[in-house]
Amino acid sequence: MGKLIKNHWARLIILTAGIYQVAAAVQGFFWPKIFWDFTTKNLDAAVKPLPILQIFNLVFGLIALAWEWPIKFFAGSAVHRSIVVRLVVYPLSALAAALLYQGTNPAIYYMIGMGVYFWAYSEGEVGTLLYLLSLEYHD
Repeated sequence: MGKLIKNHWARLIILTAGIYQVAAAVQGFFWPKIFWDFTTKNLDAAVKPLPILQIFNLVFGLIALAWEWPIKFFAGSAVHRSIVVRLVVYPLSALAAALLYQGTNPAIYYMIGMGVYFWAYSEGEVGTLLYLLSLEYHD
C-alpha cells in the first residue's frame, strides 16, 4: 500500500478551487452579488458599478492555477516549493472567494486544501511533488 503524499493531494484540491474561482469571477462579471448582502448592503460597492471583487477573484484564481500547475519559469523556485508561503497566500484567496456569492464553493475548497497543506507541513513534508520527483530523477 502506498503512502499518502498530502501536499500532492492538497495541490489537487487547490487546483480545483482555482478553477472554480476563475469560473466564479467570470460569472460575477455578469451577475454581480456579494454573498453577505442579506446582512448588509455596505459591501455592494465591491461588485458594482466597478467589478473590483471579481477582478481580485480572477487574479487569485489565476495565481492558484499558475502556482499549483506551475508555469515553466515559476516551477522549482523557492516560492513554488514553499508550503508556508501557500499557507499565507491562500487564506486571502479564500476570503476573496467567500465574499463573492458565486465563490462560496471555492472558498470551502481553499479551506480544505489549506488544512491538508497544514497537515503535510506539520508532518514534515517539504516542497511539492514535482520538485521531489525532479530530485529523485537527478540523483
